[in-house]
Amino acid sequence: MKVLDVGCGIGGPLRELAKFSLTSITGLNNNEYQISRAKELNRLAGLDESCNLITGNFMDMPFPDNTFDAIYAIEATSYATDLVACYKEICRVLKPGQCFASYELCLTEHFDPRNEKHQKIKADIELGSALPYARTTSQCLEALKLAGFEVVWERDRSLDSELPWYLPLDTNQFSISSFRSTAIGRCITRSMVSMLEFVGLAPAGSSKVHSILEKDADALAEGGREEIFTPMYFFLARKPLSKS
Repeated sequence: MKVLDVGCGIGGPLRELAKFSLTSITGLNNNEYQISRAKELNRLAGLDESCNLITGNFMDMPFPDNTFDAIYAIEATSYATDLVACYKEICRVLKPGQCFASYELCLTEHFDPRNEKHQKIKADIELGSALPYARTTSQCLEALKLAGFEVVWERDRSLDSELPWYLPLDTNQFSISSFRSTAIGRCITRSMVSMLEFVGLAPAGSSKVHSILEKDADALAEGGREEIFTPMYFFLARKPLSKS
């Protein structure tokens, strides 16, 4: 069975799947450093033969039509500038009758484009998370259908947990595991980054990047509290046996 991980990063999920299955998994990513790091981690895990890493663009993948038995993406295709075109490309390399599963970063049905607070949260998330455009769950579903997929199942999986997904980002909460996200932890980290940048041990602009990421964390947490954003919108879609 041949499986494709679209936007695999350094391949964490890819390796976990390979350890507990008999699949041959290909990871595709456009970052050469992440691909080289993934290859090294695959070697250390003894997964060189079952895992293949390729540098490439998921908008124009270097694979023939109908290559893979299954395809998945984890918070990767949210970064596509044209989601319909991205899903069409995934559909192209997937075998007929087979499935594509994905987690997307999405605005929920509670997002109100006329609400200024909602719009500010959306803009801050787009900037901090480097999203070209934060789409709604309904826009993702529509893009899937336009790309030729049949939607089998979809749900915001963050609704399945009693604990809010944004808890580790909440500065009002204190725990050892998420200490860096607390107000005190942030203050310490901010000071360390500034000091390291000042003495030249951190690149110029590190403090600015850290500030953007803090703002992003605040926007994500606020988006969660307002129930207008989820990082866990999941869908399962199938490529029809024929396009007739």
